[in-house]
Amino acid sequence: MSEITLTDHERPSTGNRKGSNFWLSFLAILVSAFLSALDLTAIPTALPTITDELHGGDKFIWVGSAYGLASAAILLLSGRFADIFGRKPVMLASIAAFSVGSIIAGAAPNMDTLIAGRVVQGMGGGSILNMSQIITSDLVSLAERGAYQGMIVLVYSVGPRSRRRASNHLNLPLTGIAFCLVAFFLRVRSPEGSAVQQLTRVDWSGNVIMAAGSVLALYGLTVGGIQYPWTSGHVLVPLIVGISLILIFFLYEVLVPAEPTLPSEVLANRTSLSGYLSTFIHGIVSISAIYYLPVYFQACLGASSIRSSVYTLPTALVMAPFSLLCGFSVKLLNKYRPANIFGWIVSIIGFGLLSLLRADSSTSQWVGFQFVTAVGTGTVYASTIFAVMAPLPTSRTAAALALHTFSRTFAQTWGITIAGTILQNQLKRRLPEAFTDHFPSGVEIVYAAIPAIDQLDEPLKTEVREAFAASMSVIWKVMTGLCGAGILTLSLLREAPMVKHTDETYGLREGSSTAGSLQRESKVSQESV
Repeated sequence: MSEITLTDHERPSTGNRKGSNFWLSFLAILVSAFLSALDLTAIPTALPTITDELHGGDKFIWVGSAYGLASAAILLLSGRFADIFGRKPVMLASIAAFSVGSIIAGAAPNMDTLIAGRVVQGMGGGSILNMSQIITSDLVSLAERGAYQGMIVLVYSVGPRSRRRASNHLNLPLTGIAFCLVAFFLRVRSPEGSAVQQLTRVDWSGNVIMAAGSVLALYGLTVGGIQYPWTSGHVLVPLIVGISLILIFFLYEVLVPAEPTLPSEVLANRTSLSGYLSTFIHGIVSISAIYYLPVYFQACLGASSIRSSVYTLPTALVMAPFSLLCGFSVKLLNKYRPANIFGWIVSIIGFGLLSLLRADSSTSQWVGFQFVTAVGTGTVYASTIFAVMAPLPTSRTAAALALHTFSRTFAQTWGITIAGTILQNQLKRRLPEAFTDHFPSGVEIVYAAIPAIDQLDEPLKTEVREAFAASMSVIWKVMTGLCGAGILTLSLLREAPMVKHTDETYGLREGSSTAGSLQRESKVSQESV
C-alpha cells in the first residue's frame, strides 16, 4: 500500500497538548450526540406503551423505521455540506431539525403525526451523529481516536429511558443547551466563499438519486412481510427500484460530478470496503438487541417499560467501556485487526447465548448473556472506524465518515425490520388462538399484545410468554449467523499505518489564527449579504 503523504492542510496532531478550546469543543460534540442517544434508548423501551396510547398497533414498525429512513436519506448530503459550508453550521442546523421533530413527536395526538415527527427527528439526529464523528476526526488523529470514540459510545449507553412525551419534552431544553454549546464553544474553521458559490459545489443530482434510492429501498423493506406479502408489488417495486438507484448512485459518482459526494478513492481499497461491510452487518445485529431485548423483558418477564430499561443496563454499561478498551488496544498495538476479530467472535458467542433465553430464565442468565453480547458489539462498534479511515487521506474524512454512518443507519433499519418480521411471523405460528382471537385482523400482534399479557389468566399467560420467548430465540439465532458473516468480511481486512495528523482545514481556531478566521468569517458574511 502506498504511503500516505501530508498535504499543505495536514499537520501533526498536538497529541496530549489539548487546551480549553479543545475540551469545550469536544463537550459541545458530546452534548449534541446525547440528543441522538435519547431516541436510540428511549423509543425501544417505550414502544409498547406508545402503541397502546395512540392505538397504533398497525403502524408500530414505522415509529422506528421512519427515523432510520430519514437519517439514511440525509447522511451523505450532510457530509458533503460539512465539507462545503463547514462543520459548525451543519451541526447547528441538525440540532434545530431535531428540536422541531421532538416538538412534533412529543405533542402527537395520533400515530401519523408521531411518525411525521420521527421523520424530522431522523433527519436531525442522523446528521448530528454524522457531524459528531466528523468533527471528532477533525480534532484528533486516527491514531489517538479510540478514547474519544469510546466517550461518544458512553454518551449513547447512558441515554435516558423514558416514556414518549417525557423523552421528547426532555429533548427541548437539551437541544437549547446543545445549540448554545455548539454556537459559542465549537471554534472550528470553515471554508471561505459566498453562500451562492458554496451551493454550486453541491452534487445535487447524486444526492437526489441516493436519497430516493435509500427511501424506496427502506420503504419496501419496512412494509415487506408485515403490511404486505414479500411477493407483493407494494414491496418488490420500491425495493428493486431503490436498490437499483443506490447502485446507479455509486456509478454516477465515479463518472459524472467534478466534485462528487462520494469520491471513488473512499471505496477503492479492500480494507475500507471491509470496514463498511462489517459496519453494515454490525448495524443489523446491534440494533436488534437494542430494540428487541426490551420486548423480551416486557413480554416474557412482565416488566414495565421503565423496568425493562433497567434490565438493559448490562448492555448499556458494558458497551462503552469495551469500546474504550478497543480504542486503547488499537493505540497500544498500533493494529486494528485483532480488535475486529475479537469483537466478532465474542458477538457470535453472545447472540448464541441469547437464543437460549426462555420465559423462565434466571436473572443471572439474562444479565450474563447480555454482558457477553455487549462486549462483542461494543468492540466492533469502535473497531470498524479504523479499518475505514486508515487507508485514506484526512482530506476524505467527511465523505468516508458520512458513508460509514450511512452504512450503520441504513443497516439499522434493516435490523429493526428483519427482527420485527421474524418475530411477527413466529408469533403468528406460536401464539394460542385463544389469545390472538382478541385482536382484530390486520393489527400487528407484537406490540399490541404486550400490554394485554398481564391481564391473562393461567395457563394462557404462561403459554403466551413461552411463545414470545421461543419466537425471539429465532431472532437471536439469525443474528448469530449474521455475526458469522461479519467475521468473514475480515478476510478483506489488512493493516494500514494510522495517521498521526489531522486536516487543519477544519481544525480548531486558536491563538492568532482565531482572529484571522473571525476576520475571514466576517468578510464571508458581508459578501453573502
